[in-house]
Amino acid sequence: MIEAGYHDVPPGHIAAVVTYLEMREAPMLRSTRPQGIAVRKLDQPTVGEYRTVFRTVGEPWLWFSRMVIPETQLTAIIHHHDVDVMFLDYNGEPKGLLEIDRRHFPEIELTFFGLAPDMIGKGAGRYLIEYAIRHAFQFRPQRFWLHTCTLDSPQALPFYIKSGFKPYKRAIEIAPDPRLTGRLPRTAAPQIPMIE
Repeated sequence: MIEAGYHDVPPGHIAAVVTYLEMREAPMLRSTRPQGIAVRKLDQPTVGEYRTVFRTVGEPWLWFSRMVIPETQLTAIIHHHDVDVMFLDYNGEPKGLLEIDRRHFPEIELTFFGLAPDMIGKGAGRYLIEYAIRHAFQFRPQRFWLHTCTLDSPQALPFYIKSGFKPYKRAIEIAPDPRLTGRLPRTAAPQIPMIE
């Protein structure tokens, strides 16, 4: 039993409220592909190209998980035949990330989903989430699930709910601040103060 109230986060760390969401059946999908947008599946992306897009999408929100795991571990994940890594390209340039993990089928996880800041508000997110839903449900999972947190865009949680995902659980994540460990630049996510 967790005691209600405030709990200190150690200096040099960050904390986030994590919300887990799930979808048991695909909703009606009706988005159209915006001009200049394409989804490109990568069979075996290099760690370098993967982390470049991960950083482009996630650095403004302090995404760090794929930046801190060892390269061999990341390679094993993104090269696994049941992990689908896709980039959203805009006029041929990678501007979004979609990663779907089928390793624990009949459950499928939307592991990562995001757009570069300059793509937000152009219809690319709606197109990409519907692409992800179609992709996942072609395998007929029992459920398609994801988690998001307060370190993500404030638009993320309402976007997932509007897309048909239903919240079912919350957690607190505490981790070393990646800006203080050197995994992300100290200028990343200035809206989240560093406490050394």
